[in-house]
Amino acid sequence: MSAADRPQVVYLWGDDEWAMERIVGTMADELGRDTGVPPERWRVTGQESSPDAIAERVSVAPMFGGGTVAMVTNPTQLVRSRVLREALDRAIANVAPGNALVFLEFDTTGGRKRPKSLTDLEAAVIRAGGTARPCRAPGMGEMPSWIGGRAKELGVDLGPDAAKEIARRVGAFATEGDVDRRQMGAMAVGELQKLALYRGAEPITVEDVRALVPEVVPDSLWALSDAVALRRAERAGPALDRALESQPEQVLLVLLHRRLRELLIAADGRASGAKPAELVKLMGGSPYIVQRRAEQAAAWTVPELQAALEGLLELDRMAKHADVEGSTDGQRRMAWVVWVAERVAPRARGGPAPARHGA
Repeated sequence: MSAADRPQVVYLWGDDEWAMERIVGTMADELGRDTGVPPERWRVTGQESSPDAIAERVSVAPMFGGGTVAMVTNPTQLVRSRVLREALDRAIANVAPGNALVFLEFDTTGGRKRPKSLTDLEAAVIRAGGTARPCRAPGMGEMPSWIGGRAKELGVDLGPDAAKEIARRVGAFATEGDVDRRQMGAMAVGELQKLALYRGAEPITVEDVRALVPEVVPDSLWALSDAVALRRAERAGPALDRALESQPEQVLLVLLHRRLRELLIAADGRASGAKPAELVKLMGGSPYIVQRRAEQAAAWTVPELQAALEGLLELDRMAKHADVEGSTDGQRRMAWVVWVAERVAPRARGGPAPARHGA
């Protein structure tokens, strides 16, 4: 039986958008080969669609021309009630031959906290004869070999350590637990294609990668924000040295101000008894990221976070008025070191408050 003669329903979940898009592309190619016409790709989110709209797209078999590959991303809103869920089950069971229905659940929790409504939807897809596949982005230690595999598929010759350098520059070695890895695969493949155009059939060297592949978020910045959030002064110091060598001070200030502000919201919410859902609304991030910030904020008190933010404002003033005040690079770097020592390094509860320089 050809792909065009059988309905295809697939549930994909995970944090690797590149892998998901590749699977969808393969399905579309199979349908196109059988009908001779590329299928239409219809993409919609669960929030902006309905079971009836989805059924309308996939329940009628194509008579002339290609079929439809319907892609439904983040289907949470489609299973929020029993009535909607039953209607969606009917749509899943009635995908006509020549069409395909794909659910894409972008999950960044490692599969540990997926909503039951979505795991039930996945089970319904399997009961209807469909398939479900996890699509996990390669981890920190897996990305270099993953890039090597994609290079072989593309016919790209990578020299020693070139894959590792590409992985580093797309952010794969970031240690922060809430790094968004959804686009890393796509970025890495895009960079491989760019490097192949540059080098042709010649091996790609580490120097080529450093010359052509920009750092999405330098690992020095990840290390610095991670160390500050966890109050690891012994790690923050070396990370700060690396970051100041490669980044303008304003970049560091914006990054750290955002992180400390998130920690302050989490710490203040914890002190006032706010529920996790309320923190999600206040911070505007995913539940997983909000949970991470709450865990990091446990190392701080609200006054300590306020003092750290005040210290950043002083560093910002020094950077902006360096020409007027005549401060040197060395003086401003020392001010950063003092900030880490006095505002980031943890102190015994009840100990003396940090000194306020310039007050």
